[in-house]
Amino acid sequence: MSRSASGDTSVTARLAWLDLLRGVAALVVALHHATYYFTPRLRAGMVDWFDPGLYGVLVFFLVSGYIVPASLERHGRVKSFWISRVTRIYPLLILACAVTLLPFLLGVRGLRAGLQSYDPMTAVLAHLTMLQDVLGVPNAINVLWTLSYEMLFYLLVVALFVTGVHRRSAPVSVVLVSAAVLAGGLLPMAALTRNVGVWQIVVLTALVMASAITAGASRHPAVRTAGGVAGGVLAVVLVLVNERIAPWEGLVILAVMFTGTALYRAEHGQISRRAAALSSALVLTGAIVAGVWHAAIGMSPAQADAFQVYWVGSVLLAALTFAGGWALRGRRIPSWLTALGTISFSLYLLHPVLLMLNDQLLGTPDHDDGVRLGIFVLVLIGVSGLTYRYVEVPFQRLGRRLNHRPAALAAPPVPVPLEPVSE
Repeated sequence: MSRSASGDTSVTARLAWLDLLRGVAALVVALHHATYYFTPRLRAGMVDWFDPGLYGVLVFFLVSGYIVPASLERHGRVKSFWISRVTRIYPLLILACAVTLLPFLLGVRGLRAGLQSYDPMTAVLAHLTMLQDVLGVPNAINVLWTLSYEMLFYLLVVALFVTGVHRRSAPVSVVLVSAAVLAGGLLPMAALTRNVGVWQIVVLTALVMASAITAGASRHPAVRTAGGVAGGVLAVVLVLVNERIAPWEGLVILAVMFTGTALYRAEHGQISRRAAALSSALVLTGAIVAGVWHAAIGMSPAQADAFQVYWVGSVLLAALTFAGGWALRGRRIPSWLTALGTISFSLYLLHPVLLMLNDQLLGTPDHDDGVRLGIFVLVLIGVSGLTYRYVEVPFQRLGRRLNHRPAALAAPPVPVPLEPVSE
């Protein structure tokens, strides 16, 4: 969900379709939550067959899967990758969380449901790892759960990179979706935090993650590999035995992200288009089967029927949306269509904060109010433009400056073969 920036105009043009998709996804998710407040009747009629929030985040996950590993491999250094991720995500994340906590600190509003029962230091540490959603700690802002899966993906991508098997994105995606179908219903939820304790697992995770990232940035190949593998093992363990959502769903999310990676590799000649097409079809089919199957065995008939309808519809529409964007990758896209993608991270992260402030200051209308919804969207776009310019961009520049220091001060790049794989 973070934007890949480049000073190269051709690169920017070539990635415009990704900005288009990001903008659509961010706006759809924002509208999904805003309709709770402003047009609840309209929303109630829509969610019976389609979940805009699920659709939007699946599009985001496909985009992240497509571009994030490319960022790592372009740098060739794990350290540069982590600097880029931290400077792109954490400044706005910290700002959004601080604004969310301000009404609580002023005594005018409570914390988000469930969060007040956790030790503040535990909650802060969990959010600093960005893994709070798989650590048993409620999200300070509801949309932060997706960032936990972004971080899990980063850890897995680095692990594959340092071990030299990063080109195997297609089989990785198939293994993940197969596990979702076959074992997703058997895996435990929140097993570690339930049996060991939340703060213990949070502290242990933070230590392992910090050690893995530090070691992964080492100049020594053996240490770098050990750090990357440790991070990957941490991600696998958390996904398999400590998720808040159903394990099959977490596995599907990661499979979707690696599908985006496989499509990137096929487009750039790193794997065959046949392999990417086959793995994509298997992941799409497996995602649908996993949702339908696990809903049927884990929910009441009425709940299962409703879930199956909007799960299948959302998955298919997300796939079609990404395919449509991919088909436009060689075309010029007007800048006004990609502008929302430029500020998409701000749109995504700040819309729940503005909804909270709106509820606190103006209250919730007792009827569908499309005018207030429209005003909210305009305010959200304006605020997001400001935070992008004055928060995101300065720290992105800082990240680029840190990554462009003399090579002697940084770990040497990991060799990445660039020759294409023949069809």
